[in-house]
Amino acid sequence: MAEISRPRRGSLAYSPRKRAKSQVPKYKSWPEYEGEPKLQGFAGYKVGMTHIVMVDDHKNSPSEGKDITVPVTIVEIPPMKVVAVRAYAKDTYGKHAFSEVWAENVDEALKGRIAIPKNNNSADNTQKIRDAIANERVSDIFALMYTQPAALTGVPKKVPDLMEVRVAGGSMEARLEFATGLFGSEIELDAVAEEGQYIDVTAVTTGKGTNGPVKRWGIQTRKGKHSVGGKKRHIGNLGPWTPHHVRWQVPQMGQMGYQQRTEFNKRILKLGTEPESINPDGGFLHYGLVRGKYIAIKGSVPGPVKRLVRIRPAIRIRGHVDRVPSISYVSTMSKQG
Repeated sequence: MAEISRPRRGSLAYSPRKRAKSQVPKYKSWPEYEGEPKLQGFAGYKVGMTHIVMVDDHKNSPSEGKDITVPVTIVEIPPMKVVAVRAYAKDTYGKHAFSEVWAENVDEALKGRIAIPKNNNSADNTQKIRDAIANERVSDIFALMYTQPAALTGVPKKVPDLMEVRVAGGSMEARLEFATGLFGSEIELDAVAEEGQYIDVTAVTTGKGTNGPVKRWGIQTRKGKHSVGGKKRHIGNLGPWTPHHVRWQVPQMGQMGYQQRTEFNKRILKLGTEPESINPDGGFLHYGLVRGKYIAIKGSVPGPVKRLVRIRPAIRIRGHVDRVPSISYVSTMSKQG
C-alpha cells in the first residue's frame, strides 16, 4: 500500500501564540556595519496601501525593463529624538545594562510614558562609561529614541513611543560621542535608510481575539458521521494515551493575532516629502490625509492602520543590490469604494 503523507496544519515556529507584551516591537539582533557611527533603526506609523507603476529593475526578471504595477504600504515618518544613551556590558551571565546618560532637557510629552530619572549626572555617567570602555567592559551602545505622534493628524495618540536603537560603526568611544551629540536634535529617516534600500519591517499584527482550531491552525472541518459529539469545527482527539497529558503540538483554540512579526528584505520604493503626491481622494481609510514625510514600502506590512512600525537595515541581504527605483505613476484614486 502507498504510504499516506499528511503534513501537519499550521506552523509551530511561533508557538506559543500569546499576545504581545507591548505594541512597541523589540529587536534582539542587528546587522553588522563597518564605517562611521550611525543609528540602525527608525519608526513610523502605518497609513494604508496604494499602488505605483515602476520600471522592473530586477536582473533576469521576465519583465525586466518594463513597467509593472506594484502594491505599496505608506508609512508616515515624523522626526524622532534621542532622550538617552545606554551602554551594555557582557559577562558570564549575558548582556545587561551597565549605565546610561540622559539628556538635560526632556519633552513634557515623554513624561507621560516613563518616569524620568531625577538624579541624572550626565557628566559623571559619561565618564563612568568611558572608563568601562577603556577597560573593555562595554559591549554595545544603544540610543533611547522616541517618536512624535502628536505631529500626525491620522494617529490619535499623543504620548510618544520609546524604544532602543543600536548605534553601530567605529569604536565604542566614537559611538558614545556620536549618540550623546544627538541630544536635542530631530533625526530623520535619511540618517538611517535611503530610497531603494532593503530593510526589515517589524510590527504587532492585527489582533483577532480567541479563535478555534480551524481558523487558527487550518485543520480540516469534520462533517457527518466523522464529527465528534456533534462538533463540526473541532479536532478529532487530543492525542495519544501516552504521554498522559495534552501535548503542545495539538491544535486547539486560543489567541490569534496581536503578535510581533518581522518581514525581511522589504524595499523602500519612495521616500517623499510632498504628501499631495500620494494622498488619495478623500484620504486613506481609517487614517485620513498624510501631512508630513512618508515612505512607500513594497508589499504589505504587519498590523492595522495607525500601528507603530519599526524599521532596521536588512540583516539577511543575501545578494540584494540597493537601486533607486524609477517610478512613473502613484495611484491617488479614492479608497472609499
